[in-house]
Formats: sequence, C-alpha cells, structure tokens
Amino acid sequence: MSNARAARPTRRGILAVGGALGLGAALAACGDDDASSGGSSSASSSAKSGSWTFKDDRGTTVKLDKIPANIVAFTGVGAALYDYGIQVKGVFGPTKTAAGKADVQAGDMDVSKVTVIGNVWDEFNVEKYAALAPDVLISTMFDSAGTLWYVPEASKDKIAKLAPSVGVSVYDRQLTAPLQRMWELAESLGADMTAAAVTDAKKKFEAAAARLRAAAKAKPEIKVLAGSASEALFYVSGTNLSIDLEYFKALGVNFVEPPESAKAEGGGWYESLSWENVDKYAADIIMMDDRSSTIQPADITEATWKKLPAVKAGQVIARSPEPILSYAKCVPLLENLAEALEKAKKVS
Repeated sequence: MSNARAARPTRRGILAVGGALGLGAALAACGDDDASSGGSSSASSSAKSGSWTFKDDRGTTVKLDKIPANIVAFTGVGAALYDYGIQVKGVFGPTKTAAGKADVQAGDMDVSKVTVIGNVWDEFNVEKYAALAPDVLISTMFDSAGTLWYVPEASKDKIAKLAPSVGVSVYDRQLTAPLQRMWELAESLGADMTAAAVTDAKKKFEAAAARLRAAAKAKPEIKVLAGSASEALFYVSGTNLSIDLEYFKALGVNFVEPPESAKAEGGGWYESLSWENVDKYAADIIMMDDRSSTIQPADITEATWKKLPAVKAGQVIARSPEPILSYAKCVPLLENLAEALEKAKKVS
C-alpha cells in the first residue's frame, strides 16, 4: 500500500492492519500529538444557546447551531459513545457478524436499533446516510493525513457534502490520548461524565494500568508477541503506531519487535510471515487479533502454530487492535494482559 490511508488497501493489508499492527496496512508519517489533539479545551457545548463546537484531531473545528442529535459514526466510535450514554443513529464498519449477532467492535450497542450504513470495508450506502439527515459523522483516523476510517475513497466527497465530520486520531500515540479525546467528545455531546458508571470505569482503568505495570516489572523476561492470522499469512505487529501496544510498552511490557526493514511491506506496522516461518520469533505470550475479519486461535489448523511453545503452554490471549475508546471497554484489555503476565511461565 502507499503512504496514505486514502490509498486502496489490499485484503491482506486490512487483515494485517487490524491484527498484526493495530490497524492500517501502510500508513504514513507520524502525526504530532500536541498539534493534532486540539487540547482538552477544544470541545465545548453551550447549554445556554444549544450551540456546539468541537475541534478534532485534524485541527478542524466543527460548529453547529445545536448539539448534534443525528450522529452517524464508525461502529467502534458508536460503541464508545454508547458507554457514555450517547446513542448514535447510524453506524458504518463491522457491526453484525454473518450470523446476525453484534460484532465484537459493536460493544454493548443494540445493533438492531441503529441503521447500518455499511458493514464491511469499502461499503457505505450514501442514500441511507442522507436519509438519516446526519448532523455530524464521526470516525477514527489511522494515518497522519486525516483519512476517516471506513469512509470509502470513492464516495468520500459525496459523504462530506452531507454533514461535517469529526476525526479522532488513533495513530502513533498511546491509548490514553484517544481515550481522553473520546471523553471530551462525549462530554461535548451532552454525556454525564460525573455519572458513577463513568467515573468508576476511569478509576478501574487507572488501577488496571498500575496492575499491568507491576506485572511487567515483576516478569521482565516474559516476551509478548502481538499477532494476527489470515489463511495465507501470519502477521507480527511492532509496537510503534498502535495505540494499545505503545501504551502497554510504556507500562513496561516486553514485546517482540520486528526490525523496521521487516515491517517495510506493512508500512511500518507489521511483518508478514508464511505459516512455515511462524516460529521466527520466540515468545512466551501471544496476543491474537480478536476481530471478526481474522482467524481466531481455536480455528487455526496449521501444525507450525500448534507447535509454538506459547500455544502448547496455553499462553494465548485476545488482543483488540481497534479498542473501543471508553474506559469501561479498555479496562479488560489491561487486566487480561496483566493476568497473563502474572501467570506466565518462561517457555521460549
């Protein structure tokens, strides 16, 4: 893939992006956190006038006469807002599985109560979107160019004419930064950020972070590999660029790091391996991409996978390369890795 997320990604790229890297197969240069985040004062709503203003991570300020009511969002964004009490009208991105159940990226949303504009990559029904009379479209961004995730390149101009958009960057920064931005966005949309469920979740996140830091410090010798599986290839993600891995690394987790040269094909996100070479890196714990677009550990039949020491030892856990950006949903990500480290045996 080329530099920008606007480039058309391959199927392989999408799979790897998600799993082996956190998402995005070949994104480009790093964004500047300070410049793009807009700061905590960037979001505001006026109770007196009902007007709404929000400065997003592209540096774009959206101003409306009223707080948005008809919100259309990428599925994961809708799930995060739902945790804060904000219900979106429409979603695009992985929402329903083939069996009609809620996709893992839909979180706790009742998917029967939202209009699904598109359920897979490059699918976005512009007519359905227009019929919702959207006030704003919200998505995440996996590059420094401000490309809105899951908004198709072919129809992005038509989509942009129907409503203003807000982008939350999940590119080359630690998890806590986009979590804070989603908090600010939810607050601007009228969420009660003093609600017990909300404040308790934030405290639990902080406690879980402290637990993970302690677990990593206690077992610095344990190597963790972040992987993703497709039928033809196995992807190993580096920690750079992915919000979850960058954060876990900052807390002290010892990750397998493919060299930059090996990640060149994956735009700096990941290295792709044939299943014959899946044992290239020694690992004690393997974190596997939990998204529905990837093959899950229980369904991997490759003999080389089954022979891996971490697999034989039962030291394989799930990873969410596209975390739902609410504190409630991120607590388990920290706790699961902490528990895995606490229980892990050195097997590599």
